[in-house]
Amino acid sequence: MQINPGAAEFPHRQIAEQLRARIRRGDWAAGERLPSIPGIAEMFGVAKQTVQRAIDQLRVEGVLITKPGSGTYVRGTRRRLNRLSRGRYGGHRGYHADLAARYRQHLIQVGRAPAPPEVADAFGVSDGSELVVRRHLVRTEDVPVEVGASWFRVTDAAGTSLERMEAFGRPLYQEAEEAIGRGYRSATDTISARQPSREEAEILQIRPDTPVLHLLHVAYDDQHKPIEVAQATWPGPMTTLTEEYRIPGVTPDPEPDPGLVLG
Repeated sequence: MQINPGAAEFPHRQIAEQLRARIRRGDWAAGERLPSIPGIAEMFGVAKQTVQRAIDQLRVEGVLITKPGSGTYVRGTRRRLNRLSRGRYGGHRGYHADLAARYRQHLIQVGRAPAPPEVADAFGVSDGSELVVRRHLVRTEDVPVEVGASWFRVTDAAGTSLERMEAFGRPLYQEAEEAIGRGYRSATDTISARQPSREEAEILQIRPDTPVLHLLHVAYDDQHKPIEVAQATWPGPMTTLTEEYRIPGVTPDPEPDPGLVLG
């Protein structure tokens, strides 16, 4: 491995590109530790600071993850979001088996908490209103890939299983339908990109300057009254959103009416 001192590209970017290419080739597999920064610096004949900048770039991109006191590792493959919201309401009304096998959701908090602004707006209540919240963390290959929360009105969830610190063995919305007594009939998803909060960066093990994708999911009953407002945040560089849909064929124009006189 070497860099071209005469190239217009900065040395750390040349190094990042070569490391990225080796990872794509499979020289280092997901979860495998890279050589130390001094070791990589020796390979390229550059200063350790230059290698550190290359490593930082690949961390921001979501290619690498650094574990303090252990080293730098290849992060897992990108997470596809095409089935995470719409798929939960599929024909089988449950999570796909392969999705559940790849991603492990851990319940980390259940209780009452002040509603953040976007959740309060969705429910039509004042900022800081008390709601029931269930917070979770999703991991794959022991790497955190999602932090999220589901919010319910206290009047709907008080005294139900939704307030208990327990996993249900079925999708949350099915438990909510039974506990609240209202069915989910429609939903809206709003996805935005932003910088993570300090807490999100720590939980997702990403740098504070790594962008994240944020989902606000609002599920309604048949009266279009919100039942659940869910939030999910994913590391942007290692997350892809995929939509698959059919494109209708061209409908031919109808034949003109022979009795119609055009002026």
